[in-house]
Amino acid sequence: MSTYTQLIYHIVFSTKNRQNTLNYERHEEFFKYVWGILKNKGCHLYRINGHTDHIHILTSLHASIAIADLMKDIKMATSKWIKTKAVFKDFDSWQKGYAAFTHATNDKNALIDYIRNQKEHHRQTSFKEELVDLLRRANIEFDMKYLE
Repeated sequence: MSTYTQLIYHIVFSTKNRQNTLNYERHEEFFKYVWGILKNKGCHLYRINGHTDHIHILTSLHASIAIADLMKDIKMATSKWIKTKAVFKDFDSWQKGYAAFTHATNDKNALIDYIRNQKEHHRQTSFKEELVDLLRRANIEFDMKYLE
């Protein structure tokens, strides 16, 4: 018997101190790089997008990959790549931690639309407001001091 899983993760993480360093002009190139990391790990990317201070990824994980290991690999590889290629000139680093939410397969299309519309979404809502809302809807206890 093989291992079969259907785990869809909505992952969110931000730049250090939520600095607006991820300019839109280089998003596509950056997203392709992240997609390559996921693909090499046997993950399936459904959607990636973000704003100038954070990223959203909707992906399934390969059964052998732990979310913490994947996030460590993504953050380390992208930090090095961003700095080596000077993709985002003012980028310093990623903020510690991340948020990851599991979802049912039936939620996938709505999540893809939500992630696709990040630019419009953030005309009205800050990343902090968005993250608090995501955490509350997932019934995750959190301390506001870690969201500052």
